[in-house]
Amino acid sequence: MLEFKFDTQLLIEGQALDEDMINDYIVDTFKGDSLLVVGDDTLIKIHYHTNEPWQVLEYCASLGEIFDVVVENMERQEQGLKG
Repeated sequence: MLEFKFDTQLLIEGQALDEDMINDYIVDTFKGDSLLVVGDDTLIKIHYHTNEPWQVLEYCASLGEIFDVVVENMERQEQGLKG
């Protein structure tokens, strides 16, 4: 059984985005692993394994416009089902 069930991926478009600040906030606030925060001050890609993807999405939406949102259930994928 996986510790963190949901693979959460999205893009954030905004102004004055700071990948280090976003990374630190996610690590300090939401339980999870495999965090990736890359981009520049107008576009950031997030990848994170967590059990509360809706909380990560809510935070990211507070920073700018979110799009290309993908939340996959990795437990279902392990069972050969669509995630």
